[in-house]
Amino acid sequence: MGFRKSASVSQRDHYQDITNQIVEALEEGIIPWRREWDQGACGVPMNVTTGKAYRGINHLVLGLAQAVRFKDDPRWCSYRQAQAKGWQVRKGERGTMIVFFKRIEKRDQAKGGDEPRFYQLLKCSTVFHASQIEGIPDYIRPELGAVAWQRPDALDIIMANSKAVIRTGGAQAFYSPATDHIQLPPTGAFSSAEGFAHVAVHELGHWAFAKPRLDLTKNGTFGSVSYAAEELRVDIAASMVCSTIGIGTDIENTAAYVQNWLQRLKDDKREIFRAAADAQRIADFILNFHPEYRAHLAAAEADTGPDAGDDHHELAEAA
Repeated sequence: MGFRKSASVSQRDHYQDITNQIVEALEEGIIPWRREWDQGACGVPMNVTTGKAYRGINHLVLGLAQAVRFKDDPRWCSYRQAQAKGWQVRKGERGTMIVFFKRIEKRDQAKGGDEPRFYQLLKCSTVFHASQIEGIPDYIRPELGAVAWQRPDALDIIMANSKAVIRTGGAQAFYSPATDHIQLPPTGAFSSAEGFAHVAVHELGHWAFAKPRLDLTKNGTFGSVSYAAEELRVDIAASMVCSTIGIGTDIENTAAYVQNWLQRLKDDKREIFRAAADAQRIADFILNFHPEYRAHLAAAEADTGPDAGDDHHELAEAA
């Protein structure tokens, strides 16, 4: 698939440009945030100079670029970061745009300039994939299970530490807001262990979404527009969690959901930004139930700081 382009960088509508990429993928039958089983952790886009994973909308944009153009290697960095390492972006290579939000303050002159107001200004940056950079070391794919949160018991640890009420039985998987419990069919009802795991994470996403936890819900009933919006956020979050803990995407959505997502994105160019930001919050909430993953993040933050790197790979949230 190709990516739609604007006339120039100065004239580019970043919201629309990224929305167009996601819409185009969905129209071609590609769910941009989903990862295949054999990708495991290497499917998570990361900054090669800081070791941090890209987050929010940038996770989606770079993950889509990897799936379409670059495949197995998850490493990215900016031109300046490559130069600082003594590497060189090959002449003629085109980078991939990522975005971030810069908080700016303005004073209300009508009120004597004493009332500060804060705005989120969308900015863009360009990063290059490792395959576009000369001198970068070869990528050594980590063995699945090399870290604690990618071992077979990782999901069990997360589920147990969440204290979510999980009941087993029946033929349907769902989260019930009325009783605040997750219902899962027995493992034997699934064609694979990965299939069971992804469904479990998906329902845990609905549980995290609900009022007792993150309180992102708009109280939409099943089949409603607001419920489809929740499904979009939970679907993205489940894929984020599964790619982090080394589980492939193995869950189906009805064509109706995909069509609903498409319509929402076409009607509102900021919706995918909001959805990705909410999904990242859900994924973070779930992953923090794994103590070793939580400790890993704390150590990474201490080593590099919250804004390490010049490509602003932190969570991009809609203004």
